[in-house]
Amino acid sequence: MTDCQLYLISPLDVSGEFSLRLERALDAGAGIITAFQFRVKGVDQHEAARLAEPLQAICAAREVAFIVNDDVALAKRLGADGVHLGQADGDPREAREELGREAQIGVTCHASKHLAMEAGEAGADYVAFGAFFASTTKQSEHRPAPEILEWWSTLFEIPCVAIGGIMPENCAPLIAAGADFLAVSGAIWNGDEVAAVKAFAEQIGRA
Repeated sequence: MTDCQLYLISPLDVSGEFSLRLERALDAGAGIITAFQFRVKGVDQHEAARLAEPLQAICAAREVAFIVNDDVALAKRLGADGVHLGQADGDPREAREELGREAQIGVTCHASKHLAMEAGEAGADYVAFGAFFASTTKQSEHRPAPEILEWWSTLFEIPCVAIGGIMPENCAPLIAAGADFLAVSGAIWNGDEVAAVKAFAEQIGRA
């Protein structure tokens, strides 16, 4: 059983000082943060690529996987490490054809064992369950119990990601249930990113 790791998700605004904040967060979480998801909405692909490039370089320098949210074409254009697909964002098999064997392809499975097994069969590299808690980043009517992580990690080799309103103070049951990754956004970026990363690291260390 490898230790739980952090999977950072960007805020919607990654302009201005954000690249400096990302550097600080990744440096504070060296060895614990292994993936970063680029998630922006409502900008065209050229603008998204322009915003992504410096962040992708920061991740590459630290060997942190750079994953694009919801957009296979952008992931291909950037040569990103992978793509994260919501249930309405396309098929993992098609994404694999576009992005190649090495790409990391993740799929949102909400609170559904069925969707997770389908994603696994379609070749997903990880499945994401959530939202476990109320989230200000993204609204979700799905509220799985931590047991779904336990069920998945007992039966399947594919890593599972817990997402949705996860904070240092509420993450312990998810780690204990077998989450391979905690996907976190607001908990990091809505305050001091270094303090937040260290607080998560402490919880992971305790578990």
